[in-house]
Amino acid sequence: MSDLVLDPKTTALVLIDLEYGIAAMDLAPYSSADVVSRCAGLAKTFRKKGAAVIFVKVLIPEMLQLPVDTSLMRGTPPPNATEFVPEAGVQAEDLIVKKRSWGAFYGTDLELHLRRRGIKTIVIGGIATNFGVESTARAAFDQGYEVVFAEDAMSSVSAEAHEFPIKNVFPMMGRVRSVTQIVKALG
Repeated sequence: MSDLVLDPKTTALVLIDLEYGIAAMDLAPYSSADVVSRCAGLAKTFRKKGAAVIFVKVLIPEMLQLPVDTSLMRGTPPPNATEFVPEAGVQAEDLIVKKRSWGAFYGTDLELHLRRRGIKTIVIGGIATNFGVESTARAAFDQGYEVVFAEDAMSSVSAEAHEFPIKNVFPMMGRVRSVTQIVKALG
């Protein structure tokens, strides 16, 4: 594993789906509370270093609905489903991207925000590892962004669902690091 060095001027933190409708899910290997807390801590550090912080939320009632064998969404979402949980620590200076599918690039202004700021590297975390995080990371990789995965600032519907991309997909798309390692890499 090579040393990781992050330049706050060209690095953005992209946090996926830390809103009530998603954070209410039972997650593993890390709880929603742990993921949200670690993401909030990363956001605080990134802001302090002058790096861009982007929160992505899915507009659950407007999500693309296609015929599938197993629906990820079960039941009616609560009225506050698309509001960020307060523990996420969203600040007025943070960028907010609204999406209607798993990934944060398709049909959003995420790429515009990144390109205008000269961003080359994306540090990504959130819920869920193998849905919103992976979809966003794949698009980022395809568009030439360097990707750093905050392994302990993401989780999924099961430990197995989290571990598979962490061990088998993400290392081929970028660098998988802990929150502690990422904070150290920012200097």
